[in-house]
Parts: sequence; structure tokens; C-alpha cells
Amino acid sequence: MEHTEEAPDWRDERLGARIRVALWLRDEVGVGGIFTKQQVRSAISGTEQVDRRMRDLRPAGWEIRNYRDKPSLQADELFLEKIGLPVWEKEHRAAGLRQISAKTRRLVYERDGHMCRRCGVAAAEAYPDEPGSHARLTLGHINPHISGSSANPEDLLTECARCNEPVRHLTGVQMDRQQVWDRVKDLPNKERQTLLAWMIHDARVVSATERAWGMYRQLPAVAREEIKRELYDLLRS
Repeated sequence: MEHTEEAPDWRDERLGARIRVALWLRDEVGVGGIFTKQQVRSAISGTEQVDRRMRDLRPAGWEIRNYRDKPSLQADELFLEKIGLPVWEKEHRAAGLRQISAKTRRLVYERDGHMCRRCGVAAAEAYPDEPGSHARLTLGHINPHISGSSANPEDLLTECARCNEPVRHLTGVQMDRQQVWDRVKDLPNKERQTLLAWMIHDARVVSATERAWGMYRQLPAVAREEIKRELYDLLRS
């Protein structure tokens, strides 16, 4: 008779966040259950990147839908459609995990100018629409929902943590197509042409100055102060 490990308790803080999230979903939500990301964060409190650990379950066969996949859901709701591999069992703990090497991470950040490819914010830069909140850069997969997608530079892009969220906690109501188009029409013609080029390339083409800014923002505060003083002195000389 095949032996199966007894599932641990999701409240056990010695377990990894991915395992605790999986157990919480199984025991507290169940297949067909609706939950919110805030409920996950509250249950697995004191753990960084809980949302990412939940996404890491998808390549292991867990199917979690959001309002884009299931229109009946509210923007902040998620739906547990299928429980996948029991990642709390030793033989399944690495199932679906995609390891990104330090070298690959550095290559992608440098290629993308240390700026989010979605919204253009640089590392540690304040969000214009969210005072007091500063960007933290991470890596996202171009096709995040494809099970077993690789972790090669061409499959990755730099995203801020906010853009990396599959369900975003937006301030106010999300803009619809007409509102976005109205903003586009209000742009001067030169900026419309620039925007069209970005749309065609599906990427914001950044200038050398913007690249330097992105690289500067990812430095520690002390190093940024040193460069700022040196640039100030250079311009005065």
C-alpha cells in the first residue's frame, strides 16, 4: 500500500510560504471556493511575497482564476478551481518551481534599464498616483500562466511588484477603453507618434537618460548621494 504523508497544519510557521498557502487553500477554501488575496495575506501574515508563492502553485497543477478568467468574480476575488500536486509532500515540494539564476536576473534587469516594462517606474521610485508608495522591482514571466514556462531571459521581463500582481488593488476605478483613448487623443502629435512606436514594439523604448536614471535608482541611498554630488560638481565645472 502506497504511503502518503499526513498533511501538516497551515498554521505551522516553520513551513515555507508556498506550502502554507497550498494547505490554507485546501483546508479553508476548498475546490469551488471564492477568496481574496487579503484573506491569504491575513492568514499567512508576516511572510513576504505571499502572492508570488500562491502564483507558484499554478505550474504544479493548481488552477486559481481571477476576474479576467471568470467574469462573475469581483476584481478582488479569486476562485479555486482545482487543487494540484500536494506540494507539502517531500516528493512534490519543488513541483513547478522555476528557479531564476542570479546571472539571468541581472541580465534581465540590465536589459530593461532597471525599470518596470509595464508602467516605466524605476527601482525605489515613488508612484505618481500613490504618494508614499515606492516601487520594488521583480521579474515576471511573459507567459505566466503556461505551466513549466522557462526562466530564460527572453521569457522574462522586469516588473514592479504592483504591475506583477494578477489582481491589482487600484486606487479608484480602473479606466475603461474610452477613458484611455481620451488620454491618448489629448497628447501632442509628437507624443502620439512616440506612443504608437511603443505600442508597435509592445515595449516602452527608453532613452539613454532614462536608462541612466533606472540604473541610478537601483543603487543604495549612499551611492545615489555620491553620484548626485559628483554630477552637480561636473555641471558646475
